Amino acid sequence: MNCEVCELKEVEVEHYEIREVLRCILHTILFHRALGLVRPKDVDCELFEITYVQCGDPEIEKKIEDKIDEFINKVDKHPNRRSQICLSFYDTKNKQPSWFISKVERLYWETWCINLHVLNPKSLPKSHQNKVIDAGACAFEETESHRAALESSLREVLFQIIKFANEKKDHLPPIPSNKEGASFPYEITIVSSSESSFGWHADVFKRMLQTGHPTMIG
Repeated sequence: MNCEVCELKEVEVEHYEIREVLRCILHTILFHRALGLVRPKDVDCELFEITYVQCGDPEIEKKIEDKIDEFINKVDKHPNRRSQICLSFYDTKNKQPSWFISKVERLYWETWCINLHVLNPKSLPKSHQNKVIDAGACAFEETESHRAALESSLREVLFQIIKFANEKKDHLPPIPSNKEGASFPYEITIVSSSESSFGWHADVFKRMLQTGHPTMIG
């Protein structure tokens, strides 16, 4: 089984922006790989002039929120680092029983890599502490500039998701006739903070060894 991999553009975020950015990206991916058993729900971002679509599935919403909480907790331990969270879709099959124990094997067919660079909040230099008004105005301008750049980057990522989802379809498995819920089976994995993506690729290779050596296609 082939595993298509989509490496999304890195997005620079401040800590308080992590939740909204990840909600937007993760829900967009899941909606574009939904099985059709969905009640689409438009959601306006709280921080950006962006509207995205959720599947309207409470289980998906809870799983995403739980993983975002876990991601934020991990980021808190490694501030100002590049971090990655991966959303992987898989199929399952039963392996040959060994010693009367049956084992379910996961065959990964698509992985989305979300790359975030979480920035540390900037502190006011001591030499400027007596210039509160000027510093405040400067900080406001920097915030507005950052917000505009982030919104632009987030839109690029959303277009990247839509383009990939529309162009890469040949590897999708058949929809099971007895499938319940809005999504193919999936998992969300938080990769250890690192200055490179080596940690994630090592994890993928480990999965390959465990799931029948699928071929990665960029």
